[in-house]
Amino acid sequence: MQLEVMNSPFNQEQAELLNRLLSTLTDSQKMWLSGYLAAPQSGAPVKEQRTATEGASYIEAPDKTREITILYGSHTGNCQALAEEYSQKLIQNNYNVTVSSMDDFKPKSLKKVEDLLVLTSTHGDGDPPDNAITFYDFLHSKRAPKLDGMRFSVLSLGDSSYEFFCQTGKEIDKRLEELGGERIYERVDCDLDFEEPASQWFEGVQQKLNDQNSSVEPQTSTLDHSAVDLPVYSRANPYHAEILENINLNGRGSNKETRHVELDLEGAQLAYEPGDSLGIYPENDSVLVDQLIEEMNWNPEESVSINKQGDIRSLREALLSTYEITSLTKPLLQKAAKLTKDEALHKLIESEDQNELKEYIYGRDLLDLVRDYGPWHGEAHEFLGILRKIPVRLYSIASSIKANPEEVHLTIGALRYDAHGRGRTGVCSGQCAERSQPGDRLPVFVQKNSNFKLPENHEAPIIMIGAGTGVAPYRAFLEDREEEGAGGKSWLFFGEQHFVSDFLYQTEWQQWLEEGILTKMDVAFSRDTDEKVYVQHRLQENSKELFKWITEGAYIYVCGDEKHMAKDVQSTILQVLEQEGAMSKEEAEDYLNQLRKQKRYQRDVY
Repeated sequence: MQLEVMNSPFNQEQAELLNRLLSTLTDSQKMWLSGYLAAPQSGAPVKEQRTATEGASYIEAPDKTREITILYGSHTGNCQALAEEYSQKLIQNNYNVTVSSMDDFKPKSLKKVEDLLVLTSTHGDGDPPDNAITFYDFLHSKRAPKLDGMRFSVLSLGDSSYEFFCQTGKEIDKRLEELGGERIYERVDCDLDFEEPASQWFEGVQQKLNDQNSSVEPQTSTLDHSAVDLPVYSRANPYHAEILENINLNGRGSNKETRHVELDLEGAQLAYEPGDSLGIYPENDSVLVDQLIEEMNWNPEESVSINKQGDIRSLREALLSTYEITSLTKPLLQKAAKLTKDEALHKLIESEDQNELKEYIYGRDLLDLVRDYGPWHGEAHEFLGILRKIPVRLYSIASSIKANPEEVHLTIGALRYDAHGRGRTGVCSGQCAERSQPGDRLPVFVQKNSNFKLPENHEAPIIMIGAGTGVAPYRAFLEDREEEGAGGKSWLFFGEQHFVSDFLYQTEWQQWLEEGILTKMDVAFSRDTDEKVYVQHRLQENSKELFKWITEGAYIYVCGDEKHMAKDVQSTILQVLEQEGAMSKEEAEDYLNQLRKQKRYQRDVY
């Protein structure tokens, strides 16, 4: 973002100096600087210190208070964004704050921590996110120290449609207590619509801290924002981007539909880097909404409140743009059971055989639920009260802003399937494939992802592994490297069903190969041969050269489906390390773990 003289209190020379400085700062440096400026400047010194975390930000406030350590484990960047936001608020209130990813925190320093705030997501089947694994393992090992005298609180982000909802946060919370820690504030488990409960958690934590630290008084920033009238677009205030292009990348006869969507960001002041994601606030299909309203005999024009602020929408508009109606979760069924006397639903929820509940939930939506059970009692607003908000959809950005100024490109696979006698469509992918034309607008924001980034050294070799739409960030990588004139080698492993119809961005990869931007490419088209071939098979076939690249300092990137592709790829990489590096299974796992800590093994999986 460029600071303009006309929109700021600075003269031309000051604006130019600030622009030159800001363009060179890292996120942690910007955060430190904002805390420095927001802190009181009257006499009391503000000093920078290195702490137990590598690259962590630390501000010492004028009044001595217990130091607060904020650790985050983040996969998509939500926990990191919250951690940084909350650290700034605490700094402005004169607290001493350290903020760090769990990976960058030295676990042995845990015994020195006074007040600990943990923000973590849960990944896959109850696993910690990649940048929390080392801390999690240490915490649950015999080496973990006694934490008598330490106070803590945990904020856990998850998805209630998964069996192990917020499992990582629950386990860390329990373990900190077992080690002798005392809760500042009870753990809060957040579903996909995490903003309100997360805010309530932080307010509760901050109130407890303030009660226990009477010397701390809230501070207000002395910065003059009156001259800056440009809107700031974010998750809370998305930018409505115009669709410039919406193209089907698949050829005739394909089993798939993959959309290449180009959005206009002119004037939005939204910046992104290769590896970041774009969040879209989607809308439900109007046909499904109308079927639901008809089934429940609701008045579509009835006014309903959609949030605690009391914002009013018509019932139909609320179902279109606010509430999730396309998937079921166990918590939703438990709440719904209170609105019906249907014994079958109560039996289903209370059954000791949880597989029966899982089987019912899988592939069904709210329309199925209201048709299968009932009659339903209560008003429409009561039923809406049990629903969660439509989750944001995050898509890996498929472009470099250096190559496409004021644009952002996405690669979106349309989800369609038949289940329980009805055709189903993905909420956001269906909207992009069927209900979005050039000229339409989508509410979007940039989701930073510091866990999936190109090496700072442009000469470092990179190995990019992806299937289907998992190739999206690699298009951004190569566009960026081309603009930078990067000299490092690059190797792409790409998999899909058919060469003729499903080779996404084929001409671009081939052009980059000819120009030397892409050094090597191996592809796997699983349906073109009698025996299915996937990217992991190509990795194994190239095991010697793959190992050579790794020992020469290559960075490995994996993007795509976690349960199958990413898991199989990781197993293959471990096999290659064992085979070519003469390692035991344990040595190979340790070697890969070290690569992950060095940011040389990065995954963006879903």
